[in-house]
Amino acid sequence: MPEITIISIIFTAGLSLTCLFLILAPFFKWDAYLNVSSKGQDISSIKEELMSTLNELEFEYKMDKISHDDYKKLKKQYEVEVISIMKEEEQMMEPSVDKELMAEVEKEIESQMKTHKNKKGEEK
Repeated sequence: MPEITIISIIFTAGLSLTCLFLILAPFFKWDAYLNVSSKGQDISSIKEELMSTLNELEFEYKMDKISHDDYKKLKKQYEVEVISIMKEEEQMMEPSVDKELMAEVEKEIESQMKTHKNKKGEEK
């Protein structure tokens, strides 16, 4: 009877665990563990990725690799995502300005312009 070594036991245990993992893996949702939040990523890079995906989708449709229905459905889905990202970018770029303060500044500018016009009219 051949002698069982520690190396063969370790190898057999590793092989058994690998097989067990491959058998049980489909029953678990790994994407929940691997899902990375898009908040940490740069919004413009996400938008560029989506635009690139839209271009690839259109290319595959023109090459007759996907059906018309699938193309329309996927295109609509990606366009909605791009629109939401564009709106988010717009909100980030839009400064939060106090409207009352802005109205007061505009009134001051208008009064200064009127004063300047009156002075110009008197000089002539």
